[in-house]
Amino acid sequence: MKKLYRLLAFVCLVVPGIWAQEHYTEGPVWRVQLIRVKPPQMDAYLSSLRQSTKPFIEEEKKQGLVTDYKIFLKQTKNGPEDWDICVAVQYKNWAALDGAMAKTEAVRDQILGGKAQAQSLGEKRAEIREIISSELLQETVLK
Repeated sequence: MKKLYRLLAFVCLVVPGIWAQEHYTEGPVWRVQLIRVKPPQMDAYLSSLRQSTKPFIEEEKKQGLVTDYKIFLKQTKNGPEDWDICVAVQYKNWAALDGAMAKTEAVRDQILGGKAQAQSLGEKRAEIREIISSELLQETVLK
């Protein structure tokens, strides 16, 4: 009887995990921000991304903290409250986010000059844009 219970427990614990991975494999993790830029400020915002965000993420990439990044410009609008720009940063996996704050702060200090400068940049950007959504997503690859 004990063997039957053990077999049943094994089947209940292991088999669903096998079936769950039947249709896909787990890919990298993405942090995605959807941003709405105030109407006359698109050039200023893109300039800010090029001058500050790009060197910051490039340094993170060089240090192996991130694997890739993408900037998307939305060409269609579903309404005035819709987003304009998507900033997506790719991490190898969930484990890459462990201790990321301390590592990112070191890059921030190196590229932006410290916490005060980063806060100032954030305040300036807040005047010309609004973050609609910030999400962590797991890429999946269908089998």
